[in-house]
Amino acid sequence: MLGTLLCVKSVGAAAPTERDESSHVPVPVGLKTQVKFWRDVFATYSTREVVIHDTEHLDRVYAVLDFRPLAEGGMSDAEIAAYARTKVESEKERVRAILMRLHQLGSDPAQLNDEERKIWALFRNVKEPSAFLSAAAEDRIRAQTGLRDRFAAGVEVSRRYLPEMEAIFRREGLPIELTRLPLVESCFNVHAYSKVGAAGIWQFMPGTGRLYMQVNDAVDERRDPIMSTQAAAYHLKRNYEVLGTWPLAITAYNHGRAGVTRAVSQVGSTDIVEIIRRYHGPSFKFASRNFYAEFLAALEVERHFSDYFGDLRGHPPLRTETVHVTDYISFQTLARLTGSDADTLADLNPALSREVLAGKMYVPKGYRARVPEGAADTFEVRYASLPAQQKYNRQRSVSVTHRVKRGQTLATIARHYGVTPTAIERRNKLRKGQVRVGQSLVIPSG
Repeated sequence: MLGTLLCVKSVGAAAPTERDESSHVPVPVGLKTQVKFWRDVFATYSTREVVIHDTEHLDRVYAVLDFRPLAEGGMSDAEIAAYARTKVESEKERVRAILMRLHQLGSDPAQLNDEERKIWALFRNVKEPSAFLSAAAEDRIRAQTGLRDRFAAGVEVSRRYLPEMEAIFRREGLPIELTRLPLVESCFNVHAYSKVGAAGIWQFMPGTGRLYMQVNDAVDERRDPIMSTQAAAYHLKRNYEVLGTWPLAITAYNHGRAGVTRAVSQVGSTDIVEIIRRYHGPSFKFASRNFYAEFLAALEVERHFSDYFGDLRGHPPLRTETVHVTDYISFQTLARLTGSDADTLADLNPALSREVLAGKMYVPKGYRARVPEGAADTFEVRYASLPAQQKYNRQRSVSVTHRVKRGQTLATIARHYGVTPTAIERRNKLRKGQVRVGQSLVIPSG
């Protein structure tokens, strides 16, 4: 039953697009293949499709697994995900077996079946004798899920924030194209939170975020699209000042400034294509090697989105004002002072933690709250007459409890909350940092 619902299809050519020559971000000819691959990921393949491909030669796409029929057949998301994991691993092993057989047969395709012949054709112009054997290595066969539907949704959401984001980048003297990086990082998902603790549309890690923003129990500005955009502008500007080119500065957003500096030193070149080809640092893996090409592809698809997705309904731009909260107050009080409902105010202030929204902690003193357009004057008048007993001199303390899930370690839990493993270890009196599934940990304040 499952086998009849699953489709494996060949790759079609992407529609041609026009490139905007006014771009400040260079498009190296040597990355043409990589950019096309990521363009297909963003604009052709849906999140129900998985591309099986070679990690070094992205034009070698071995198969595309199509799980859309499973959803149409009534399977749940969880059932599809479980089945897809098994099928993807099986397909990777099938491709590996074919590559090994092709290596054994040499250059004679006479004995091949149709599936073997398709893969053989991908290597038709390759002269290296061990090409099939090298391609069969475990780290050479990879699965990439499509992102077409998420990317299209991200383009729609981005219209809510891009006017203000572009204004920030212009003020900093940066190319406004860089404001499209969140399409690669998160597809503009404001609530994005990675397994390693990166948060928000720009996916700042806690340590990097604290260089530019507040990241604590009450406020995590990484989750605010505008505050984090200002931080990203500072960060990217510094990357460019140190590294000298935008391809390197953008790559450093993923790989780190020190890592890219090391790559430049070892390769002896600032050419991003040369670095991708010749640098083999231990942490310069697939994601780092492809980050700039991903960005170029995202930039192209977003720039010509109607060619790929048709008409999209962009979210209306934010129309807000900012007010300064000079005392600790409850979130409900803040909402009342602005004449806003709590849901609207929470949506405008994603940096505020769940504890603040639930009333377990106060809106911190000094916080600059984003309120609906026209509400600032109302806030000022009402705040001036707010009774003293509704203003507080200190923050409420609250304990955050985490229940350990399968696969989590002390290090991954610490990264998630932006604290050190040692801090959690001491607070919970752990022996040698060992945690077990189901264990409850008290997480200290960052």
